[in-house]
Amino acid sequence: MSEDGEGRQGTGRRSDLPRRALLVGGTAGVVGLGFVNRDRLNAWWWRYSGSHVRREEGEVDHPGAEWVPAHRANYRRANRPRDFTIDRVVIHMPEATYDVTLRVFQDPSHGAATHYVVRSADGHVAQLARELDVAYHAGHRGFNERSVGIEHEGWADRPEYLTDEMYAASARLVAGICARHGIPVDREHIVGHNEVPEVVRTCPGPHWDWDRYLTMVAEAAAEEAAETPTEAPTDT
Repeated sequence: MSEDGEGRQGTGRRSDLPRRALLVGGTAGVVGLGFVNRDRLNAWWWRYSGSHVRREEGEVDHPGAEWVPAHRANYRRANRPRDFTIDRVVIHMPEATYDVTLRVFQDPSHGAATHYVVRSADGHVAQLARELDVAYHAGHRGFNERSVGIEHEGWADRPEYLTDEMYAASARLVAGICARHGIPVDREHIVGHNEVPEVVRTCPGPHWDWDRYLTMVAEAAAEEAAETPTEAPTDT
């Protein structure tokens, strides 16, 4: 199951430095932050620049997905990829049924959600948060900010949930995500929750067939590219 990795905390300590030193040090800190964390500065900037995306109620990113919104406590508004670059897809299994998974992510006390949930029996896709927003799914703040999370109904030790329908639907979903955000279709950029740094997890588990899955994602990506119309060259 996805988990909150935002790591919000405060020290509550007071500083004895003079006010001038605090102001000078603060300015230097912001300049330094510009070099080590430009993504974070961009995240602040869009909130004040009027560049945020217009949102429509019930709008989905994946064609055919059902909008089943997670509780607002379980994700945060963003404007990706303007504020945070999206360069990963994280594959999960929730250790629960599809219906229970949706209910958990609609519970504000859970503190976590994902972008999509895929049903085992028929590959039906629910979208719980927009891809431009940061869902608390990876248990790691950096990965939350840079990735799209997908839960797949089932348990890591029960391979009967890994149906052909689920694999096919998930492959089409990931192919679309990769196309939208320019993510390479490979194992460096499509990872399991167990591969997220500093996170102890087994999902999607030993029965997840990565070779088959990546082949299906690549095939779906090729089909999508073939179906996407290209602009004809114009005479100049």
